[in-house]
Amino acid sequence: MLRRRALTAEDVAANIRFIGDPRNKSPLAGVQVAPGTSATADEAARTVTVTSGAPDAFLLTNVGTLPIVCAKGMNDRALLTKGEQGTGMFTISEIVPNDHYTLVRRKDFAWGPGDWQPNQQGLPDKVVIRVIANETTAVNLLLSGQLTAATVAGPDQERLQAQKLAHVDSATPLGTLTFNHADGRPGQDPAVRRALVQALDLAQAGKVLTNGKGRPSKGLVTIEPRPCTGDNVTPNLPPHDKAAAASALDTAGWRAGPDGTRAKDGKPLSVKLLQPTVAGPTLTATAELIQQAWQGIGVKVEIQPVDSAGINQTLFGTGAWDVSMVPVTLSLPSQLVPFASGPVPPQGVNFSHIRNATFEEESKQAATMAGTAGCEHWEKAEAALVKDTDLVPYFDAVIPTFVKGARFTVSDSIDPTSIRMFAS
Repeated sequence: MLRRRALTAEDVAANIRFIGDPRNKSPLAGVQVAPGTSATADEAARTVTVTSGAPDAFLLTNVGTLPIVCAKGMNDRALLTKGEQGTGMFTISEIVPNDHYTLVRRKDFAWGPGDWQPNQQGLPDKVVIRVIANETTAVNLLLSGQLTAATVAGPDQERLQAQKLAHVDSATPLGTLTFNHADGRPGQDPAVRRALVQALDLAQAGKVLTNGKGRPSKGLVTIEPRPCTGDNVTPNLPPHDKAAAASALDTAGWRAGPDGTRAKDGKPLSVKLLQPTVAGPTLTATAELIQQAWQGIGVKVEIQPVDSAGINQTLFGTGAWDVSMVPVTLSLPSQLVPFASGPVPPQGVNFSHIRNATFEEESKQAATMAGTAGCEHWEKAEAALVKDTDLVPYFDAVIPTFVKGARFTVSDSIDPTSIRMFAS
């Protein structure tokens, strides 16, 4: 049995300092905690004082939602791979990779939001998270009572809707195009980027991508509650016009040869389209639709399917891509900053090599204003990326998580602490 000790203010401060120290290379650095952030503890007052390493409009939200590791886990990070030394409602009692993960509720957990009552009705003693690759199988298990909940993105959701099962919906910008601005890449030329977007019927692509169940994107932040709610996409996307796209490429010096393929200074206009394989078959169909549209204006297109490991290796390692279909899911507009400005890999995560002066200026201004007070600037910053076709969200997938005999909330996934069981 794991031995427990009380969480201290210093433990919390140590977690924040760990992420803020660039030497630790935390994946949360620059996303939830700015590099150079410091934190000090006052044990008597049970408070932590945080000084951000850079202006952070959502500092309280960012540090307040950090997962906190116990002191023993801070001293020995290897324990975290075993599911030990966390501070949440559950401990992980069993890990079977690619099969299931078992969470057991800590009966002494009593520091939840509000007037937390550890003996409240409906708290599950155990939660088993199963990895089920086939959605049809998951739906069958849910209908037979062997699962309590299942997230279903594909056509199998129609069976569950016909049964009038309750569901909780979440949105993700599944339809996103990002262009590689690195030297020597065709996406470095703004005329090429704009022409490629203009050649696409994005509404049609979005319907194929989401099986007709999505919605046009208004921005990259989709996880609720969204602090800024303006439409940064619709007024800034170039209209679908194949003839205008072809004409723009002509003007930019990309001329069609005898075989119809465009070239400039002897170099063909060739694009590697990075297509994730982890989000289901609709991405394959959408990639083929995009390929067909771009070939129709004289662009050579090679579809490059990649799994989750290949995505990281390509975007943050080799850089051997031109256009990416990998979505960027955000809960705060500030989280976009390191991905769309600043250092490129391996020093940073600006994998597209974006240099957008308006984005940088507006996001810096927004960062000096607390919370929603900066929304006007956050929205101008994101709109600048779309207008310059640096990063283009065009369609959101609205994905339901169906449930029988329970209720819960969903942000980017089911929140285990929100699960309440009830008799069905």
